[in-house]
Amino acid sequence: MTFTISYQPMRVLIDGHDSEGILILADGQLAAVIVRLDGEIHDPKSKGLWHLEAGFGRCDVRVAPPMFATHEEAGAWVQRALTGTAT
Repeated sequence: MTFTISYQPMRVLIDGHDSEGILILADGQLAAVIVRLDGEIHDPKSKGLWHLEAGFGRCDVRVAPPMFATHEEAGAWVQRALTGTAT
């Protein structure tokens, strides 16, 4: 089974930084929230990457949440997590 993945830009309130977020929807249901790392506290190698801020259902990752170069990469990860093929 595959899911239709869609994206909705959303500002996220996180202590004055990392405010660019995207809701990732699977068949119209919220599956994950990703946030672009832009705060001064982040390792320069991580700045600009998308961080899994919150995942729901099979996308709930509490230890070492993944980071992604693009929101499309995050959407592909959501697809794999929901279909049981995530690595």
